[in-house]
Amino acid sequence: MKLLLLGGNGQVGRALRKSLLPLGELVVATRDGDGADLAVDFLRPETLGERVRAVAPEVVVNAAAYTDVDRAETERDAAFAVNAAAPGNLARACAGIGALLLHYSTDYVFDGNSDCPYLEDDQPAPLNVYGASKLAGEQAIRASGARHAILRTSWVYSAHGGNFLETMLRLAAGRDTLRVVADQFGAPTPAEWLADATVRILDRGVGGSGIWHLAASGRTSWHGFAEAIMQEACQRGLLARGPRVEAIATSERPTPARRPLHSLLDTAKLRRDFGIVPPDWRTGVATTLQQLAASCTFD
Repeated sequence: MKLLLLGGNGQVGRALRKSLLPLGELVVATRDGDGADLAVDFLRPETLGERVRAVAPEVVVNAAAYTDVDRAETERDAAFAVNAAAPGNLARACAGIGALLLHYSTDYVFDGNSDCPYLEDDQPAPLNVYGASKLAGEQAIRASGARHAILRTSWVYSAHGGNFLETMLRLAAGRDTLRVVADQFGAPTPAEWLADATVRILDRGVGGSGIWHLAASGRTSWHGFAEAIMQEACQRGLLARGPRVEAIATSERPTPARRPLHSLLDTAKLRRDFGIVPPDWRTGVATTLQQLAASCTFD
């Protein structure tokens, strides 16, 4: 098949570059259009339809997103352009050529007031601009008439790029104590597993449109995630010693954007429809740090 990957330089996009290749002809689009990549500007969403029609893919995989949760509070227009208007235009272009649109969304479409993992059809209620913009993107795709698969995920990280894991390792190299929020709960999900699961979904075939939750299994807090990172990094020689990880409340570290306290995603529909069983979140941390240990060392 012919595929168009948008956002090829992001965390998930970089992993998808490798994972999607065996499926057929892959065209990659990025903001700067480096090398052989196409240049696309998600801040000008009105231009995206032309790009889709020119490539004429059978599948469009949209891994591009505005992901700075706190900055989105003061850059609402940019967040909605990238996360809402752009996916809507992509979807309408896909509808016009009969292409499938596979799009990633987020656990932050929910308010986190439920103690149970969220189902796909639970009522969204985002707490911040980022979550609202991603929900608007979902709604635009669903209204477009395009065949689509919206994949909601959570707490995405990888061995490279700006993410929580990278931040914790960088801070750990120069501090004796890290103070990390312990009352927000979710499931850290590695970008490489997301990419591999995406390929399995496309291999299996998306018979009809819908939303699926695609996230690691298990439950932890940001504090628990940080402790696991320190433990695995020390075991693999990425850190000479791990700092003490101190648990704090959300109220002790105020941020511009409110976060949901519980944003676990139920993945039963993913298992039923595609036979994908998500790994425990700890497995992803260990695998990602093993990959990082093979490529670099933190002093």
